[in-house]
Amino acid sequence: MNKRSDMIEFALTRRETTHRFGDWPMAVKSILAFWLFWYLTVFARAFLSADPGTILLNRSLTLGVGIVLTVLIYVAFQYLARDVSLKRRIAAGLFASLVAAAAQAAILISVDRFLEKPQEQMQFTSREGHTVVETGNTLRIERTGQAPLVLTFPRLSDLNASHRFRYAADSAVTWFFFFAAWSAFYMAMLSQAAALRAQRRVADAESAAQAAQVRALRYQVNPHFLFNTLNSLSSLVMTGRTDRAENMLLALSTFFRTSLSLDPSADVTLAEEIDLQRLYLDIEKARFPDRLHVEIDVPPGLDQARLPALILQPIVENAIKYGVSKSRKAVLLRIEARHLGDGRMVVEISNRLKNSAKEELPAATHEGTGVGLANVCQRLEARWGHRASCRFGPMNTGGYKVSLTMPVETSV
Repeated sequence: MNKRSDMIEFALTRRETTHRFGDWPMAVKSILAFWLFWYLTVFARAFLSADPGTILLNRSLTLGVGIVLTVLIYVAFQYLARDVSLKRRIAAGLFASLVAAAAQAAILISVDRFLEKPQEQMQFTSREGHTVVETGNTLRIERTGQAPLVLTFPRLSDLNASHRFRYAADSAVTWFFFFAAWSAFYMAMLSQAAALRAQRRVADAESAAQAAQVRALRYQVNPHFLFNTLNSLSSLVMTGRTDRAENMLLALSTFFRTSLSLDPSADVTLAEEIDLQRLYLDIEKARFPDRLHVEIDVPPGLDQARLPALILQPIVENAIKYGVSKSRKAVLLRIEARHLGDGRMVVEISNRLKNSAKEELPAATHEGTGVGLANVCQRLEARWGHRASCRFGPMNTGGYKVSLTMPVETSV
C-alpha cells in the first residue's frame, strides 16, 4: 500500500464515532445534570437553616471540585475504556470512581481550614438538665449556678493522622457511590448509542448492498455490454474459434446466474467473490485477448474470510473500463490479498501497463464519477465502521490501485 500523498484515504466512520471525545456534549450535559441535582438538594436544605449563605458557599466548592473530578473520569474512560469489553469498562469505571472519591475527600479535608463554619445556632437541654447551645464551631454548656462551659471543636486539620484518615475514608465511601452512579449512567448511554449505531449500520448495509445489486443488474443488461459481448462471440464463431466462443458463453451464463442468485445483504467468502470476478474477467479476456492480463494472489488462510457480496465488482469494472479498454498496450490487472497481522487483511486491486516501468496509462483510471468507489467505501463503513478503511489512487510505479482493509472474519 502506497504511503505517499498520492494515495487518497476515505474516513469510513462518522465524525462523532471515530474522534475521541466525540460524545463530549452528551457527557457534559449528564455531568452538569448530576451535580446540579445534588446542589438543588443542598440548596433546599440550606434555607432550612439560619445561615444559608455560608452553607451554599462551602458547598459550591464541593460542587466545583466534583464537576472537575467527574470530567476527569470521563477523560479516563476515553483513554482506558473506549473500545474494550463491558467487564473491563465496568472495572475501569469502578476504579476511576474510587480514585475520584478519594481525591474529593482529600481535597475537602485539606481546604476545611479555610472554610467559614455556618453560624446556625442549635439549642437543646441535656438529660442532666444543662442547656447546650451549638453555634458554628463552638459549643456552650450553661449549668445552673456555674459559669458556662465553652468548647471549641477542632478543625479537621488539627486532628491526628489516624482520625483524619478515618474521616476521609468515611467521606470517600459516600462520594464513591455518587461517582459510580454517574459512571453507570454514562456506560448505559454508551451502550445505547452503540446499539443505535449498530442498528443504523445494519440498515445502511442492507441499503448499500441492495443498491450494489441494482447497479450490477443494470450493468448486466447494459446494451453496450451485451453488444460488445455478442460481437466478440460472433467474431470468434466466424473465425472458427468455437472453443473460445463456447468458453465465453459458459462464463457469461455462469456470471449472470451467480450474480442474480446472490443475496445482496449476505456475506460471501473471499474465494467465492474471487470466483465471480474470474467469470467476469474471462468474459473481458475474450474482448481483449492481447491487452488484458490477470494475476490473482490469495493465500490459503484468507480464502474463507467473509466480506460483502459484489464488493470487488465495481473496482474490477472500473479497472477494465478506464484502464484496459482505453489502452493499446497490454495491461496487467492484479488482485492480491494479504494478512496485516492485527486480525485484519487488505485486498488490493491494481492495474498498470504490463511491459512498461512507470509509463502512465493512456486514460486516467480515476476519471469516472467516483460512484462505484464511493459505494464500496460506504458498504465497508456500514459493515465494520472504523475497523475498515478504503484507499485508492495512482501508484508511484505507474497505474492505479485500490486497497480495502477489513477484519478477518471466517464465521458465517
